[in-house]
Amino acid sequence: MKRFLLGLYVLLCAHSAYAQCGKVPAQGESIAGLLGATAFIDEMVARHQFDRADLSQLLAQTCMKQSILNAMSRPAEAKPWSAYRPLFVEPKHIAQGVRFWAAHDAALARAEAQYGVPASMIVAIIGVETFYGRNTGSFRVMDALSTLAFGSPQRAAYFRDELEQYLLLAREAGFAPLSIKGSYAGAMGIGQFMPSSYRNFGVDFDGDGQRDLWDNPDDAIGSVANYFHGKGWIPGAPVVTPATAVAEPGKGLANHGWSFRMPLKYWSRVGVAANDATPAEAEAMLLELAGANGPEYWLAYQNFYVITRYNHSFHYAMAVWQLSRELEAERAASIVPQTTP
Repeated sequence: MKRFLLGLYVLLCAHSAYAQCGKVPAQGESIAGLLGATAFIDEMVARHQFDRADLSQLLAQTCMKQSILNAMSRPAEAKPWSAYRPLFVEPKHIAQGVRFWAAHDAALARAEAQYGVPASMIVAIIGVETFYGRNTGSFRVMDALSTLAFGSPQRAAYFRDELEQYLLLAREAGFAPLSIKGSYAGAMGIGQFMPSSYRNFGVDFDGDGQRDLWDNPDDAIGSVANYFHGKGWIPGAPVVTPATAVAEPGKGLANHGWSFRMPLKYWSRVGVAANDATPAEAEAMLLELAGANGPEYWLAYQNFYVITRYNHSFHYAMAVWQLSRELEAERAASIVPQTTP
């Protein structure tokens, strides 16, 4: 009887929440979500000792958003490389990135020294993710994670785990779960960390006793560097190099990712030559991107793979790397050497 009443309570609250969102679910539309939410509540109570009534009320105030499902189905990374690159490797991102670097030079230098991740890479990540903290997202994180956990069959288990991590983070940090906004995927703050990444890699880089990745650029800088370090970044190692296809690469050899990494001498045998002096034994994956002037071939190393841990898209990782190189060049050009009188 108690379980029936709880289910009825959640159902009524859910209808109220949907109405607040401007949409009442059609007959049967909310059934799968409610059943999933009920099981989720059971697990959170048993595993983490959450209060059942509080969590039921929280989920009842959480909205399922079709706009989130729509955005998830058409990510920018699905664009061809020729259209994706200009979104980020362009004058505004470069100019604003150099300003961000100058404003946070000390924190970036310290992060590079401590974690071995170049300052240019940290700045580029923040630039691609949020235009240096200006665009951190407009969706309530609870809505985003719940919609994707209970309203979408694609990667539902992943987002269910992230919802769990988000509620744990909210309890640890003492913020109201409905108060935080982020991306349509539930990523948060200046560096767009998912909740699990926030809990596992977020650092209090300025030593003020708080891990604030929403409003504290120093903490965001240190956390991005810590994330790369934790995912296996190799200081000083190559990231990616353009390649020349001296013969047509074997069909199906490109874009398989790190699971199909081969020594450069292998790629040479199948007609792909690296345009640098990296040792022939170094392992790389072959990328073929649709450039503005035809196919582009690249050989990507371990550090490129690490960038894809932030976002699995090859387009994303390449944009981050190329933006980092542009930032390095522009910063070097903007620093006027002091001369001795």
